[in-house]
Amino acid sequence: MSPQEKAAAIAGSKGNRTIAALTCYDYPTARLLDEAGTDILLVGDSLGMVVLGFPDTTHVTLAHILHHLEAVVRAEPKALVIADLPIHTYETPEQALETARKLVTAGADAVKLEGGVRQAEKVRAITAAGIPVCGHLGMLPQRVLEEGGYHKKGKTPEQTRAILAGAEALIDAGVFAIILESVAPAASREITAAIPVPTIGIGCGEGTCDGEIAVITDLLGSFPWFVPPFAKPEANLATQTNDAARKYIERVRRS
Repeated sequence: MSPQEKAAAIAGSKGNRTIAALTCYDYPTARLLDEAGTDILLVGDSLGMVVLGFPDTTHVTLAHILHHLEAVVRAEPKALVIADLPIHTYETPEQALETARKLVTAGADAVKLEGGVRQAEKVRAITAAGIPVCGHLGMLPQRVLEEGGYHKKGKTPEQTRAILAGAEALIDAGVFAIILESVAPAASREITAAIPVPTIGIGCGEGTCDGEIAVITDLLGSFPWFVPPFAKPEANLATQTNDAARKYIERVRRS
């Protein structure tokens, strides 16, 4: 399938099936997640925190995303591969398109950027070039410094209306889906019901969106130093890794 066909398949899933998406940053994980049947692999700027050790995503550069994206696409996944546009790489429509083209050249099927109304013209520039775009509304990690931390969105009617207005602007500009991050459950349901493209939630409560996305290290329990309150680990690789390393060290030292 072409990138456009993959994106269209995700868009067409609304009302038909739930989307299961995961972040992914390397070749072996991409192979494993794709073999499991994951719908979307997101090479997200969350890699800045869970892979590179930065305090937030504002330190992630385009070079970082390209490096990890290239590793993921070497697995030749059937899943739709989305790559984040890092902070300061889409200040204008022209820069946004240039960045998106670099990500597509590196193998991305689609790109994602944060924000609503004020990003619409940037989305329009990218989609006009035939590149699928996923939106991102609610809590925006790239704005964590200016907002003074991570705060739940959609807790008031005014906040919900603002998110919905952003969604409508993005849809008019051509997005095929929108990620909602840390949006109150009631607001997530309202927005999901009101718009024609799929919503993919993280930290929005179960069953409130058309799909869900998780950070892979949260799912695997491989980054124990910070676990979001909404994370639901299905494994405990941190403990297993530590145990394996201790057994290895003991075996080597006995020999």
